[in-house]
Amino acid sequence: MKPTRKLWQWLGVIFLLSFAALGFLGWQIYLQAPPLPKAVVSQDGQPLFGEGEVMRGQQAWLSAGGQQLGTVWGHGSYVAPDWSADWLHREALALRELLAERRHQVAYERLSLEQRGAIDALVQAEFRRNGHDAATGVLTVSNERAEAIRRTAAHYDSLFGSDPRFAELREQYAMTDNALPQAETRHALGAFFFWSAWAAAADRPGETGLSYTSNWPHEPLVGNRLSTSAAVWSIVSVILLLAGIAAMLWIHGSHKDEEALAVPQADPLLGAVATPSMKATRKYFFAVIGLILLQIGMGIITAHYAVEGRSFFGLPLADVLPYVVSRTAHTQVGIFWIATAWLATGLYISPLLSGQEPRWQKLGVDVLFWALIAIVVGSTATSWLGHLQREGAAFSFWVGNQGLEFTSMGRVWQLLLFVGLMFWLLLMGRALWPALKRPSETRGLIAMVFLSATCIGGFYATSLTWGQGTHYSMIEYWRWWLVHLWVEGFFEVFATAVIALIFTRLGLVRTTTANSAIVVETIVFLFGGILGTLHHLYFTGTPTSVIAVGSVFSALEVVPLTLIGLEGWQTYRRSKAAPWVQAYKWPILCFLAVGFWNTVGAGLLGFAINPPASLYYVQGLNLTAAHGHAALFGVYGMLGIGLMLFCLRGLYARALHADRWLAPAWWGLNIGLAMMVFMSLLPAGIYQAWASVAEGLWYARSPEVVHSAVMETLVWLRVPGDIVFSLGACCLAVYGCRLLGGSRGTPAGVPLATAGAAAR
Repeated sequence: MKPTRKLWQWLGVIFLLSFAALGFLGWQIYLQAPPLPKAVVSQDGQPLFGEGEVMRGQQAWLSAGGQQLGTVWGHGSYVAPDWSADWLHREALALRELLAERRHQVAYERLSLEQRGAIDALVQAEFRRNGHDAATGVLTVSNERAEAIRRTAAHYDSLFGSDPRFAELREQYAMTDNALPQAETRHALGAFFFWSAWAAAADRPGETGLSYTSNWPHEPLVGNRLSTSAAVWSIVSVILLLAGIAAMLWIHGSHKDEEALAVPQADPLLGAVATPSMKATRKYFFAVIGLILLQIGMGIITAHYAVEGRSFFGLPLADVLPYVVSRTAHTQVGIFWIATAWLATGLYISPLLSGQEPRWQKLGVDVLFWALIAIVVGSTATSWLGHLQREGAAFSFWVGNQGLEFTSMGRVWQLLLFVGLMFWLLLMGRALWPALKRPSETRGLIAMVFLSATCIGGFYATSLTWGQGTHYSMIEYWRWWLVHLWVEGFFEVFATAVIALIFTRLGLVRTTTANSAIVVETIVFLFGGILGTLHHLYFTGTPTSVIAVGSVFSALEVVPLTLIGLEGWQTYRRSKAAPWVQAYKWPILCFLAVGFWNTVGAGLLGFAINPPASLYYVQGLNLTAAHGHAALFGVYGMLGIGLMLFCLRGLYARALHADRWLAPAWWGLNIGLAMMVFMSLLPAGIYQAWASVAEGLWYARSPEVVHSAVMETLVWLRVPGDIVFSLGACCLAVYGCRLLGGSRGTPAGVPLATAGAAAR
């Protein structure tokens, strides 16, 4: 036990120090974030934007769809532009033309080479000049730039209104008409877009050639080029990655292989009888299958909008289901079903591990289920209705759609979900408590399950840390606490501990080995994963220290993934350990798929975009989508499906499982995902990346590229993968329906093992 105790101590130290560093850097982000000007005026004192308009514009954009309608500083959806890059380019062109007209009385294109060079230098100097007075809070721009700002703002006023001249552009952006009906709201939106572009080009106080966003996006017109810190720390991250992989391989190679484990002659769980609360989790898993189908449907519609904009094969579907709503549902439902599968697994295994059923446990499981259903249905319905009715910023924030990717539901629904997670933690804790008190070899694993469950419940509170008036840089900081640490962090530790417990209970892994391995894996993951959160924040108005720390630890985050393939192979070998293990073939193969997608989706595709020098050019492009699809479904989705199949194996008699449907389901989901990623998303991302490096991010996200023949062909190439993937999901649904239909013939109250024998 001594080595294990030391490992737990190391885990505690790394956990505390990492979060202390993450908190300190969060404080630095707060202190050094781009200032919100009280007013924006021209040199002759003419007002452009008033006090509070930038924040009202931020709220307006989020209520109109936010990160489901383009991006700001690279975070959001990919059909509409990145508004910060788009404004920056449009304003620079407008200023260039104004300077040419006023100094030479001709258009810029008619100037000589020397004259163009002088105008270009003036444009860059104007954009690099900060102009913000910290004492008064007033941001002053030249009279020429003030006019360029007015012209640029007029473009967005028309675009987000109902000007018929912009109908084609709105369709290319998959926008609805009159996204912001009120003129004063559209004016405030212009203030927010201007501010996001100003912060991307203006030099930080005391710096030269370094903006608040570390010169992101790439925009040659204003002198935005890759910063020195981003280049240097990218090199360091690659070196650390190679060193880390070498160290990991050396440690793995020097580790002595254990003697072969004597596998039990029969399934140790065959005689287990499901308790009432365990049986009550059945409906969770059928809801998971239904939500998977819903997510796929919304994904097909959302992907098609990238071609037709507001129609679905000619049908004006966007009139009732706009792109903003379909994409919100696609991303949010994905989180819902994955989380539901894992929550239900926790409720299922808790009585199984402790051997006791707490009083009223079944009632609690039932209440939690219907509460989760109410949250899913309610948040989706209010998001849809709120967007169609243009209810405004207050409604969107509290009830409708906050406009933030993966955390879009209104604050009321977030509060209710937090209460639900606390209730789930209570249900798990009271069921696991007897096992936690009882000395046993597996107590360490059970403790890890409970601790990770505690973090899942507690860390969801980070979704409540921002408000309507929170600075956009801090919203992004806290949002990634939730998305990265909650979804990609503690849920993964929870699932890994559960899988370790499953294999120990089946007698396929030594308990002592699993106890040490789970703590070591958690240490390795959290060491890189906690501070690796910062790689999402390189260019969101953060200090350069974020680039340094984020690049180093995001590289270390990838290191353990290099050996996931070996772990997956060991997992596959366990499926061949004894004839009875074939009953768990498909859950085990799902865990094998997790290993593959962890290596490919999270590892290779993740590191392809993680270094600052890479992300500088590809943030907000389809390379991110390729990584996101491969990692989110390939890792967390397949993990959820594997856990679901294991639990269903114990909830229904063995003879009721139509396993012949699971083979096409498994192959369809994995092959379809691979086709989707490698035939469509990845090539589209590479094509856009080329455009971004050559011309700038504005061009990579412009209709000229997004709706080019190449890009639209690549969108259509998603169709074969979508079909294969959908057929796999349908086979999974058929398996569930057969299971549900066959269970009606099982005698009530008969132990599962007996019922299975009788059916055979």
